[in-house]
Amino acid sequence: MRLFGSSGVRGLVNVDLTPVLAEKMGLAVATFAKAREVLVARDTRVSGAMLEDALVSGLESGGANVKCLGITPTPVLAFLARKMRVDAAVMITASHNPPEYNGIKVFSGDGLAYDEENQDMIERIIAEQRFRLADWKTIGHAQVADESYLYVENVEKRVKLRRKWHVVADPGCGATFSLAPAVLKGLGCKVTAMNAQPDGWFPARSSEPNAQSLTPLAKVVKILGADAGLAYDGDGDRVAFIDEKGSFADFDQVLAAYAAHVVKENGGGTVVTNVEASMGVEKMVEWHGGTVVRTKVGDVYVAEMMKKRKAVFGGEPCGAWIHPQFNYCPDGILSSALLLKALEDENKSLAEFVAEAPKYPILRENLSCKNKVKEEAVEETGESLKSIFPAYREFSTVDGVRLV
Repeated sequence: MRLFGSSGVRGLVNVDLTPVLAEKMGLAVATFAKAREVLVARDTRVSGAMLEDALVSGLESGGANVKCLGITPTPVLAFLARKMRVDAAVMITASHNPPEYNGIKVFSGDGLAYDEENQDMIERIIAEQRFRLADWKTIGHAQVADESYLYVENVEKRVKLRRKWHVVADPGCGATFSLAPAVLKGLGCKVTAMNAQPDGWFPARSSEPNAQSLTPLAKVVKILGADAGLAYDGDGDRVAFIDEKGSFADFDQVLAAYAAHVVKENGGGTVVTNVEASMGVEKMVEWHGGTVVRTKVGDVYVAEMMKKRKAVFGGEPCGAWIHPQFNYCPDGILSSALLLKALEDENKSLAEFVAEAPKYPILRENLSCKNKVKEEAVEETGESLKSIFPAYREFSTVDGVRLV
């Protein structure tokens, strides 16, 4: 059975993801990367410290020196990996999933999440127990470090806002609890923060920022007459927006609108998104002379394709946006700052900006299906859809089935 999914190793704590597995992951990463210097961070989940101890133990036993950054957003860890020139970085998070879940995501020293090839190598090392154990004299050591100021300085240096925006920031008790308000204030925004206390039980709202979970944020934005609401997921690689009217900004529409803005600013270029996004992305990007490339669902695949195609922007319709001029990791805090800058450049409110993108209704629903029959079920579904819609123009099996 595969350990890695579309965004690292994830599962129920002490059921699928145990300290034993976390230790093996650490030792496997140290073995594979021949790592001497590794960064480790976690989100606010209650199981984070336990898994961190085990992971760090594995890394140390493989000879790696570890800097423990504590509660830090995933994109900040990815940025610091490249900035500090380490051999690898490991994030302990289950992103937007409920508190009983956790996960482990591995990044290389260039800030890119491990691709399928690297993931397979890690899995093989664990399966075959081919660990490189350090001699007792060269066992690694760990130390606590806080290097997040380097990320804050980078954003403040490279993003300049002219207007004093009033924003309501909602970290949802997750990893952005302190950095998101700090960065926004540093950019000159008037910030009202809610749910900005770290709490791995996520008592205020779901760690997944969507229309339903952000109803309280929408009310606050409307009552205060703020310009926008900015909400982040558990580890800060996603952002969701509430406009000045107190309405949730549709994920597909705001992705398409921002993608078009980037293409317009660059005079063309490639945008990468996954197969799940609506065709509004093509409509907006192609209108401004750009092209769209689609990948499997998962920011790892989007980032990989962006680098390959030298894309100007990439993102998924869940609020995970990648800005290649900064990094190849989705970044919720940076995305919210860059969206405010786009609104200034376009001289539009958030509602006006989003309304320019066409809306194509999307039904997203999970269906239970055993792993062993998934491929067959998808294949049969594809054949049925082709017979029901014989006039289709395009049939894609990049990830599941997709008809145009």
